Amino acid sequence: MLVLMLVAAATLRLCLVAGARQLCRIHTVRTGKVFHVSQQIQGDHLYFSSGTPRLIKHPCKKNTALYLGRQIFFTRDNFKSSLLPLSLPTSIKVGIPEVTSAHIAGSVLLLVVDQKVYVYDYEANSWNASIGIEHPVSHISGDNCCYSGHPFCVDISNSVFAYLHGDQISQTNVYFSNTRGYTFQKFAYERQGLCRFSQSRCGHTGPGWVLNPKGLVSCKKRRGHGETRTEKRPCEDAGRPCRGAATSQGMPRITGHHQELEERCGVASSSASAGAGSANTRLLASTKAELAGSLGGVFYFHSLSQVGLLLIDQGKAMFSYSEHPLNRSLGLPFDYNGTLDILITPGQKGILIFWFEKSLLVSGNAGQLVYPVPVDEEPRISYSSVSEANVTIHNIAANQNELAVLTRENSLYYGSLGILPSSLIKFSGQNIWSQEAAVMFTDVGQLEILTPLPDPMFPAFDFQRCPMNVQEILMDPQLQVDVCKVELLQGEFDNKMYSIDMNSKLQLTALMIPRPGRSPVPLAMVSNPHSLGLQVAIYEDGYTYDGNTKHRLNISLRQQHHWGRANPNFTSSIKKPTVSTITLDVANKEISCVDLKPLTALISVGCDQEKKIVIQKWREGKFQEVTKAEFVLLEVNGLFTYTYSLTAQMALCRSQPQNWTTILESAGDKRPFAWDRENYISCHDPDNDAPLRWPDVPYQILGGPTANKVIFDQRNGIYVFFLSIVDPYYSYCHLETTFSVYVYGALPPSIIPTTVTIIPLIMAMLLSVWSAYMIPKLLHTEKGLRLKEFWMNLCRRLRNLCPCFQGRR
Repeated sequence: MLVLMLVAAATLRLCLVAGARQLCRIHTVRTGKVFHVSQQIQGDHLYFSSGTPRLIKHPCKKNTALYLGRQIFFTRDNFKSSLLPLSLPTSIKVGIPEVTSAHIAGSVLLLVVDQKVYVYDYEANSWNASIGIEHPVSHISGDNCCYSGHPFCVDISNSVFAYLHGDQISQTNVYFSNTRGYTFQKFAYERQGLCRFSQSRCGHTGPGWVLNPKGLVSCKKRRGHGETRTEKRPCEDAGRPCRGAATSQGMPRITGHHQELEERCGVASSSASAGAGSANTRLLASTKAELAGSLGGVFYFHSLSQVGLLLIDQGKAMFSYSEHPLNRSLGLPFDYNGTLDILITPGQKGILIFWFEKSLLVSGNAGQLVYPVPVDEEPRISYSSVSEANVTIHNIAANQNELAVLTRENSLYYGSLGILPSSLIKFSGQNIWSQEAAVMFTDVGQLEILTPLPDPMFPAFDFQRCPMNVQEILMDPQLQVDVCKVELLQGEFDNKMYSIDMNSKLQLTALMIPRPGRSPVPLAMVSNPHSLGLQVAIYEDGYTYDGNTKHRLNISLRQQHHWGRANPNFTSSIKKPTVSTITLDVANKEISCVDLKPLTALISVGCDQEKKIVIQKWREGKFQEVTKAEFVLLEVNGLFTYTYSLTAQMALCRSQPQNWTTILESAGDKRPFAWDRENYISCHDPDNDAPLRWPDVPYQILGGPTANKVIFDQRNGIYVFFLSIVDPYYSYCHLETTFSVYVYGALPPSIIPTTVTIIPLIMAMLLSVWSAYMIPKLLHTEKGLRLKEFWMNLCRRLRNLCPCFQGRR
């Protein structure tokens, strides 16, 4: 009886396997081997340190990818040809050619080999060793921005961190590069209770700004809009370490520091190498004593405009963030089993994937909340996590909206990465696993399992490829997958990048058409709600030819500060440019909605390149108003024959105002144009404690709350002015321009006093008027007649005496 049961079970299993759906059709790529062309591997043969392979796809260049395994392969045609294993050139010598981490940054490939970083420019086919790393590193992290045409997008691709995984936080060394890994600067992380120090371009000679992100003691004063205004005092007075604090749009900045800063805060200034751009990175000096545990990674979360540091302590992990308001607390802890690989999905949406052989976690908000991914083994059998499902992960692949997991149990799992991620669903029925196999997405809904195949006759490896169509597999009735309840979700903003400058708005629209009888719920979400706020209105907008209702969505975006609905403790600093991603998806979307991907757009809350300087506003030829932004002027040719109508006291300054003299002295080699929104300090700021020592000096700031004007001296000619907007709340751009003013009609001053000329002139005019009135009147009197007769007799005598009158008779 037992034998019959075993035979029946085996027969049933064979029938199930025979009737199972084939996932893919295997084929082998073999090229360039018709002729015996000698190909040799030069230099050290590279290999990956992990026992399981990894496959890294370039998110912007779909055919560029890197395979990491016992051999390393780099392709620019998506493995459509046989390849030689990647090796270092003979000019680069390493002790152990083991690769522990890799990242594709724009047009270069970064590899950590023997605890050092090497840069391979695959377009120029050149290798270089990174400069500036003085300590061993094991991992690198970065991201890629695929929205071309915007400078900030380039900055995202250029930003790279290098660090030693597992090192103690108190003694770790982290390096940051904004040159795609060619040059690095030391990056020291900070936490709560640490004071922020900024000496560069402050426009004063004091020790700097002191700021306490945690809000303890009297190190800072809080203002509106979620920002912290600081007090000027030496950093030792605050009793806390200090750091450089100048920031550009969403990027760390390393600023030049004076010797005083180095002595007080223990900062070793280091200038960036050629091309590094010291004005685009930040040097931080701080203590890490408050952060316990080991280092699990350092990442730049552009979706939040935050640097995140992963802390590991006693089997738990959590993220620490660098900027207000997230720097006031740590992220929620989660289980950290084994050594988790961390994958940042493309698109800057803040989706992170943490995985190990027995663990798979996901976060949709850059690590603030991390939770396990549930697994559906069969239509009615579900598990809360991978460990509960008792599967062993071999490797994973992800794009913006999809996740695939290849297991050693010869199964493939698939899930979506929407606003609300779905469970993993199991695909099985074919022998797809091998020790060197790796899974990758070639397009939306297109998966492929890649396996390198050695050739005994040639050094170049062939590739076994197993492509599969996810949508086709999900149509299998055995999977019992529900039909997608949305027919159409589209918007013109999808996969585009926009800029929102200070006090600006952005309007986006989308169209959703559900299936008949279904009522899906659209969800709009921003990745950085501390900076960007949104408001969504949905309404019916007609019907399709099939009778389906069209739903139109209007999405309004503006800075969170200007909505007036968020607490200042929730919003990020209004002075700091940030980035956020807007995503429109459908709640509880079925896994069958493979082609119905979420709509996303990258929003730069910062400088709008199209913004212009308009000092006076005119409309239809009529003057409207003067721009309220504060700005400064400087005559570029050195003509200072002008002054200002207001003094510091007349402008109601609370503290000593800045002027061009102090700005140029502090600028050094940046003169003459160094006064902008970054170093401007308003004398009307109640938190500015600089005393008003010279109230009678000219107030050189125009616009804003004062009616200050420029007064020209008695000089005809052309003035060429440089204009800079210094108001930090007008625009994130460094708005500058040059214009000319022609002054005419300025007559030179007279040598003779004005009173000496005017008084005799007036007297002569009065005498003339009096004479014109009195003389005719006097001629009609007796005296006037005698006087008239006298003059007539005198004239006759003169005629008789003068021969010239006699000839006229």
